[in-house]
Amino acid sequence: MSEDKNPLTVPQGIPALEAAASAPEPERSQVVIITGMSGAGRSRAAAELEDLGWFVIDNLPPQMLTPLIEMSVHSGQTLTRFAAVVDVRGRQFFDQLQDVMEQMKQREVDYRVMFLDAADDVLVRRYESVRRPHPLQGDGRLLDGIVSERALLRTIRAQADVVIDTSDLNVHDLGREVRAAIASEDEHPLRIHVVSFGFKYGLPMDADLVVDMRFLPNPYWVTELRHLSGRDEPVRDYVLALPGAQQFIDRYVEALEPVLKGYLEEEKRFVTLAVGCTGGKHRSVAVSEEIGRRLRQAGHRVVVTARDLGKE
Repeated sequence: MSEDKNPLTVPQGIPALEAAASAPEPERSQVVIITGMSGAGRSRAAAELEDLGWFVIDNLPPQMLTPLIEMSVHSGQTLTRFAAVVDVRGRQFFDQLQDVMEQMKQREVDYRVMFLDAADDVLVRRYESVRRPHPLQGDGRLLDGIVSERALLRTIRAQADVVIDTSDLNVHDLGREVRAAIASEDEHPLRIHVVSFGFKYGLPMDADLVVDMRFLPNPYWVTELRHLSGRDEPVRDYVLALPGAQQFIDRYVEALEPVLKGYLEEEKRFVTLAVGCTGGKHRSVAVSEEIGRRLRQAGHRVVVTARDLGKE
């Protein structure tokens, strides 16, 4: 009597099968369907997720959701965080959203539905302020379109995982609501760019804060350091050991904390800190790298670049 064969056993000597058996499980996609009343803030919610690094598509026909996810998996470039704005602008295609949600549930797709809503009188005021017709208004009144849309979305609203009423929210409040509902604890909503530059080449146009390192002695006048940059260890050590350098960096990073916190509260997500010296080669480069390192240690998401390095 023959022994039972293990169905998971891979025949030896077949590289393709061996590779498939040892390949790691593809990362599952997180999908957020953004829907709700026209004028309630769907586009703002989508922009918020895009700022958090999500791949976002606006006005996607519902039946394209599952093929798009499957295509990304088969191509090896899984959309791990994908959001789609699906609403009545899709006309007859929108009716298929219910069936698509059931298909994703059967295929165990990790999805959530975020529904944006607002009171009818608020929606009327918003549409009147932008002077655009409602998608379902047709030849009727604006309120007719709103009433029709609310009736059409009643079932979807009842099934939504997150419902956000934006009647009394400004754009900043809505951003906070979206992040609280969707963003994970380890996401960094604030992106900090520390850029070194040379004053003789002009200030960075997008700088939010500028500091001047020309109060420190210039390594350019040290013969053995002149040809090096602030990224080289001898220059870095020289600059950071100068009297006042460490004291300045300590106090500057400490002073930044309430500023960065305030930026977040005001929904400012991208911050550029400019660090300058004469030519943007020695002092500013070394100090910007150190500031970036300190900010990363404090838990911030930081990119450090040297705008003018090499221009000399």
